[in-house]
Amino acid sequence: MIQERNIVTCVILSIITCGIYGIYWFICIVNDLNVAADTPNDTSGGIVFLLGIVTCSIYTLYWMYKAGQKLQLAQQKRGLPSDSNSGILYLILTIFGLGIVAYCLIQSELNKMATPRV
Repeated sequence: MIQERNIVTCVILSIITCGIYGIYWFICIVNDLNVAADTPNDTSGGIVFLLGIVTCSIYTLYWMYKAGQKLQLAQQKRGLPSDSNSGILYLILTIFGLGIVAYCLIQSELNKMATPRV
């Protein structure tokens, strides 16, 4: 189940906690994207984060590009409009130090696919 998250709250908490909440948010985004794309056996959020650390962020850049493809797959499965260039956008944003903007864009798309709260 994909959890809907308030993007503004996530950004504020990331700033207040000096990025610690941002790490948690990133891990949740990876896990939610795996669920959305119906690929639950793909690399988990914790492993993606650790591989990013071990490879000096090279794996994180790779994952950001792949996130666009996963997001497109999830959107197609739900009949939602998708953008084939989103992975490149996420990659470029992350390269220029704007990874949190990429998180916001990915979370926005995930929120559209989240199960409505009752």
